[in-house]
This record gives sequence, C-alpha cells and structure tokens, in this order.
Amino acid sequence: MSRADDDALAQAWHDLMGRYQRMMCTLDRELEQHGLNASEFEVLQQLHSGKACELPMSALAEHAHLTQSALSRLVSRLEKDGLITRKTCSNDRRAQFVALTDEGRRRFREAKPTQRQVLREGAVDCPQLAPAATS
Repeated sequence: MSRADDDALAQAWHDLMGRYQRMMCTLDRELEQHGLNASEFEVLQQLHSGKACELPMSALAEHAHLTQSALSRLVSRLEKDGLITRKTCSNDRRAQFVALTDEGRRRFREAKPTQRQVLREGAVDCPQLAPAATS
C-alpha cells in the first residue's frame, strides 16, 4: 500500500468515527426522553431479541460493544432502575443470566420508534446504514 492509500484509509477511518460519534450523541440526546442512553437501549434491544427476553451475560457481552467493566456497570444501572434482573444459572452457578422485566419491555417498546427515527435520519448522510432494497 502506498502512502497515499494509507492516508486515504486514515481519512476514511476518521470520517467513519465522526459519523459514529455524531450518531451516538444524537441517540443519547433523543433517547434521554425515555430515560435511556444509546448503550442502555442496545442492551435492552439485545435482551428483547433473546429467547424469553433473556440472555447469558456472556452472550450479552459479545454483542454489547462495551468493555466487560462498562457492561457490568451498565447492567447494574439497568437493574437498579428496574429494567432488568440478574439470575444465576441453575446448571452452572458461575453463569449469570440477564432478563428484561415488564418495565424494561415497556421502556424498550416506547424508545424503539425514537431510536429507529434517529437511525433513518442518520442513514441520509451514511448510505451504508440504508436498508438494502428488496426485490
């Protein structure tokens, strides 16, 4: 790769990170009306998509895009707010499951249209976010 290619790659990375940061700031600002930030919404979304609205903590960690310690703090906040519960696996006492509460499901359903609207608006400036056309 030439120096010009490296510079173009670095610029593309910079542009991508800028779009990501702007989108996260917008999501945080808009989701605040639901008492959530973007990372909290993502965790609720992952749980909502899970079987019986619960996931092993290890599976949640794989999809949360957070460090282990940041995820642990976030889960503690959501648990304190009554949106999720933690329980120990009956087969393996070392494993923990995280599950949505009724309030967590309600909050997710209320916040989802707001999050989707922000994503639709962001897709205008970022064609990679636009859904693929269906035939």
